[in-house]
Amino acid sequence: MLLVSFIFAAPASAATASANLKVTIVETNPYPAKIGQYLDLTVQVENVGRERAEDVDIEIVPEYPFSLDTEENAVQNIGALAPDKFASKEFHLFVDKNAQKGVRTIDIRTRIDKSNPWSEKTVDIRIGTETFDSKGTVELAEIVYSPEVFMPGDRGTVTVTLKNTATTPTVTIDGSDYDTNARIQAAVLRPLSEEVIVLDAPYEEMGLLGPGDSIKLTFNVMVSEDANEGTHNLELAIEGNSFDYNSRKNIPLEVDSSNVKVIPSKPLKLVNGEATLELDVANTHPNELNSVSIKPEAEDVNFYPAEYFIGPMDADELFTIEFDAIADPASENIGGDSEPINLSLSASYSNGINKHENLVSNLRIQQIEENEGGSSGLIVTGILLVALVAGGGILYRKRQQKNK
Repeated sequence: MLLVSFIFAAPASAATASANLKVTIVETNPYPAKIGQYLDLTVQVENVGRERAEDVDIEIVPEYPFSLDTEENAVQNIGALAPDKFASKEFHLFVDKNAQKGVRTIDIRTRIDKSNPWSEKTVDIRIGTETFDSKGTVELAEIVYSPEVFMPGDRGTVTVTLKNTATTPTVTIDGSDYDTNARIQAAVLRPLSEEVIVLDAPYEEMGLLGPGDSIKLTFNVMVSEDANEGTHNLELAIEGNSFDYNSRKNIPLEVDSSNVKVIPSKPLKLVNGEATLELDVANTHPNELNSVSIKPEAEDVNFYPAEYFIGPMDADELFTIEFDAIADPASENIGGDSEPINLSLSASYSNGINKHENLVSNLRIQQIEENEGGSSGLIVTGILLVALVAGGGILYRKRQQKNK
């Protein structure tokens, strides 16, 4: 009995001590596989035994609807693999264009060296998005625009937040239990008019969202220079767990060309070639504008400061600024009965990442000539009159004293 026991125990001990290979599929790209397209399958081999594997091979045995790009790549050599070490190899497969959606199998074989037999493992490969049993539902939770409202010619971003609205890990339907994970296979933002361009390729293989989880997707967009004002609709197409979970979401994008407006807050007058001009600056655009500055220009007139920097301005915000204006005395257009001076005001500002500069006002400065000498003569005349009155008063008092 002891001898029999030893005979049966020996092989078990030897097997435990030998190399032992474990096969795992670590990546399928795309996942699930798509009909009529190539599939990259990454296979990991780990030595879970106690001895070194001297010359490890991996072989993939495809069956319809899968085929290798070339039969020469069916077997790939890893080489030596020590205990607790792993390595991976990638296989390039093609999914037949006539394949049916569903779960298909493929065989993967390994051996520790060429003198040992192959070990085989069968793995499942999903084809098409309708193979999942998950019941999570993806909803559009939030849309963020930068800038909030675009101007014609602007570039910016549209960031959408997708959320799995499930609240529990599982759900029971008709007596069967399903997980509530939501798988997002693809998401693409499509413009519905030629006036808006989406600059990014579609998102693909974004993975799995658990109950309550969310993901943010950012798309770069551009509005054409001649875009009409108003709402431009885009479509967010989401490919989910299956055909029933695919969805289309409307993404409205606002375009508005209103910008900075400048209004005089008191009459524009150049008195004897000098003036202090007071102006109200208003942001008429629906969102904040940054780095706002105003620059005045008029022929033969110098302004101080040469440009007034305001900075950020909220929508509908009003800001009052002042310029000191000094005319060139040598100019023939200044002084006397000269015509009003044309004043142009230009604004520069940023809407999001987009810099803008444009003429905001065309105004006229009235010229007024005041006679400074005439004013001095009036003052002298006034002093003389006071002196005469004072003298007459003194004379009057003296006469009264004499009569007494």
